[in-house]
Amino acid sequence: MNDNFLYSVERELDLPIDILWAAWTDPVALEAWYHPTDLSVLPGSVVSDPVEGGAWSVAVDVPAMDFVAYFYGRYTVVVQNARLEHTMAYTQDADEFAARDESAPHHLVRIEFESRDFRSWVKFSQFGELPEGQAVQAQAGMESYFDSLEAYLA
Repeated sequence: MNDNFLYSVERELDLPIDILWAAWTDPVALEAWYHPTDLSVLPGSVVSDPVEGGAWSVAVDVPAMDFVAYFYGRYTVVVQNARLEHTMAYTQDADEFAARDESAPHHLVRIEFESRDFRSWVKFSQFGELPEGQAVQAQAGMESYFDSLEAYLA
C-alpha cells in the first residue's frame, strides 16, 4: 500500500462527538448513511467491528451504471472519539467481496474526530494511488457521503 495523500473532506457538525463517532462505527448507522446522496447501501452488506484488526465493509448500489461498488478492509487504528484508520479495498465483483482477500490492493483511510465546545469536527482522508483525475472525483463523491451523513444526523 502506498501512503500517498490523495484528498480529504471535513465538516463541523452541531452535535456531541459521541453521536458523530457512533455514526462512523455502528453498522446500523453506516447502512443508513454511508453512500452518496443519490445512491443507497446494499442491505446487509455493512460490517463494522471498530477494534484494531476488526473488519469493516459496505456495498453501495449504483443502479444507473448497473453495478455495486464493494468496499472492505480492516481497522488498523481505533482511538474512540478521536481517530479511525482502516484499509480499503474496492471491487465490483460480488464473489471477490464475499472472499474479502486481504492481500488485494488497498488504500488507507484516516478519519479524525475532534470535540469543539458543543460541536464536533470530522475529517476523512484517503491515501494510496489513483489514476490521473480520479482523486478529484473521489473527493466529490465523499463530499456527497458527508451530505448523507448530515441528513442522517439531522
